[in-house]
Amino acid sequence: MTSDPSNDAASGAKTSGRRRNRSGRNRNDQSPSSKPWDVSDFKVEPAPGKVRFHDLDLPESLMHAIADLGFEYCSPIQAEALPHSLSGHDVVGKAQTGTGKTAAFLIAMMDDFLRNPIEEKRYMGEPRGLIIAPTRELVMQIAEDAKLLAKYAGLSVQVLVGGMDQHKQRQKLETELVDILVATPGRLIDFAGSNDVHLDQIEVMVIDEADRMLDMGFIPQVRRIVQMTPRNHNRQTLFFSATFTPDVERLVERWLHEPIRIEIEPDNMAADSVEQRVYILSSDEKFALLKRVIANENAESLIVFANRRDEVKRLYEKLKRDGIAVGILSGEVPQQKRVSTLERFKSGQIKVLVATDVAGRGIHVDNISHVVNYTLPEEPEDYVHRIGRTGRAGKTGVSISFACEDDSFRLEPIEKLLGRKLECVVPPAEHS
Repeated sequence: MTSDPSNDAASGAKTSGRRRNRSGRNRNDQSPSSKPWDVSDFKVEPAPGKVRFHDLDLPESLMHAIADLGFEYCSPIQAEALPHSLSGHDVVGKAQTGTGKTAAFLIAMMDDFLRNPIEEKRYMGEPRGLIIAPTRELVMQIAEDAKLLAKYAGLSVQVLVGGMDQHKQRQKLETELVDILVATPGRLIDFAGSNDVHLDQIEVMVIDEADRMLDMGFIPQVRRIVQMTPRNHNRQTLFFSATFTPDVERLVERWLHEPIRIEIEPDNMAADSVEQRVYILSSDEKFALLKRVIANENAESLIVFANRRDEVKRLYEKLKRDGIAVGILSGEVPQQKRVSTLERFKSGQIKVLVATDVAGRGIHVDNISHVVNYTLPEEPEDYVHRIGRTGRAGKTGVSISFACEDDSFRLEPIEKLLGRKLECVVPPAEHS
C-alpha cells in the first residue's frame, strides 16, 4: 500500500528549495509560559502496533500542542500518511471524516513551516500553506484545529468563507501575515480576483473532501485556484477524498506529483464504538419514533440527518412546535446563524440538531450520543460520515436508521461498503 519511508529521498520527494530540512529546530519551540516545556514532560509508552507522535521527530512547539490536545498515538491515516508527508511526498488519502486526516495534514504542513522559517521579507496576503474544503463549517473546523496545533508555534491561521463579513476577512489579510489559509473555493476566488490573496508562494496545498467538491460543482473553481499556485513539482500537495471515482482519479493525475497512496477503509475506522440499529417502519411512523428516541434518557445530544433541505426544515419546525430544544443546519440557513447554532449545540443549549449531509460534514463535537438517519442517505459513503459524528474521543455512540418503503433499497449498498450485514428490526413499542 505504501513505500518504505526510508526510501523517500530516492522515490520522488520534493527536496529542492528551503522546504525539507528535517534536522533543524524551530526558533519558536520554547513555550511562552514561565516554565519551559520539554517533550520529556509528555510521557507516552511505546505500544505494539501503534505509532506515537514521539516517534515522528516533530518540533517541540508542535509536540507541546499535541500534548495539550491529549494525542498519544497516531490514528491509522496519521500513522500511514505522516512518514511520507513529513518527508516531502505528495500524498493521496482515501479516508472518511473522523479518521484524523485533518490533524495528519496540519501536522505535516506545520512541521514544514517550523523547520524552514522564511528569513527574507514577507508580504501581506501571501500564505505559505493553503487548505481548500467544500463547506464553511468544515473550513471553520479545520481552522479551529489548526489554531490549537499552532498554539506554541507562532504560525498564523486565517479563514476565507462566504456568508460572513467580507470586510473583516480582507482587513485581517491586510494587517497580519498569514501562514496557513483555509478557504472555500468561491470566496478564495473572490479574494484572489481582487488581488487581496496571492497564491504564487504556496509551499503546501491541501485539497480536502475532493469527492464532495465534485458533487457540489466546485471543481472548476478549484482548478482555477490550483493554476494560481506553483507547479505540482514545486509544491507539496496532500489530497483527501472519501471515494475515488474516475473523475477524482483524473484530478489526482493532474494536480499531484508522484504521490504516495494511502487507503483507510471504513472497516478500519472506529465504527466499533458505534452501536448501529436499523428500524423497519412505515414513513407515517417515523416522526413518532424520532420523538421517542429524543425523549430517551440516554439520548444526551442527537444529530438527525435527512437528505433534503425542505425535509430538514419541516422536521425542525415540527420538533420546535413540540417544545424540543432544536437547531437546524442546512445550506439555506445564513452563515452567522449556522455558526451560533453549532456553538449552542456544542455547549448543550440545544439537544437536537437537524442537518443535511453538506452541513453535517463540518460537525466535530465529541459528546454526540446519538445519530438518527431519518432518511437513509442516497450515497452509501454518507452513511459512514453520519455515524462518524458519534462514538468519538474514546466514547461510545448509537446510530439509528429509519428504513421505510421509500428508501430501504439503499441498505444494500451501505452494507456492501461496510462489508457486513446490518440487522433490521421492527422498533419496540417503547424505545429504550
